[in-house]
Amino acid sequence: MTTRARSFDAAAALYHASRPGYPDALFDAVEELAGASLRGARVADAGAGTGIASALLHARGARVLAVEPGDGMAAEFRRAHPGIPVVRGDGDRLPLAADSLDFLTYAQAWHWTDPARSVPEARRVLRPGGALALWWNDLDLSVDWIAEQDERIAGLFGAPAGPQPREDPEELGLATREVRWSRRIPVDAHLANLSSHSAFLLLGESATREFTGAERARLLERFPDGTVEEAYVVTLRVAVV
Repeated sequence: MTTRARSFDAAAALYHASRPGYPDALFDAVEELAGASLRGARVADAGAGTGIASALLHARGARVLAVEPGDGMAAEFRRAHPGIPVVRGDGDRLPLAADSLDFLTYAQAWHWTDPARSVPEARRVLRPGGALALWWNDLDLSVDWIAEQDERIAGLFGAPAGPQPREDPEELGLATREVRWSRRIPVDAHLANLSSHSAFLLLGESATREFTGAERARLLERFPDGTVEEAYVVTLRVAVV
């Protein structure tokens, strides 16, 4: 797991340029489930990566501190977001004071933690009434072409197709919300997004290029104008501690 998580460091620029952001409706849902506004709130974004979520939280008026373990990802974060502080650490060892946060967020990052350690850490750093918010941005498998591509990716890696199971910290009593959204991008941008995922980063450049080349031909046959609409489902889980 550590090897997969750290694979992003060598591809931080690709990750930052290719990964999707998040819709405003996600942050509306975070505030609704937490019963508190992000504006003026003290927020730590754990596993912040290159700052995709951190920047959007900052734009909502939050006072954001990013926490990122990877050298390459932290360097790209500082380059892209010089006005947002970032410290080194991870969800199992947060370099933060007790009772210091209104929100602790994990965008695409909770699954890299050990809940036996990250849950107590969340309780420690959040003030009473503070909120832990976890979310994952997954391609919508109810869309035919996305489901077909997912099956080909699963076949490449010998893995089951469909959404991957994720463990919930049940003791926190998480409330769940789904937010659907989409973006229209060039085929090559879609393939760059795929290439930025850890499985492809570990697969290697040659094998990834072979797979994405075949996908490019398929997609251009289906979308001759060279544009695809990536449909997403963001799964949000929020607990007030």
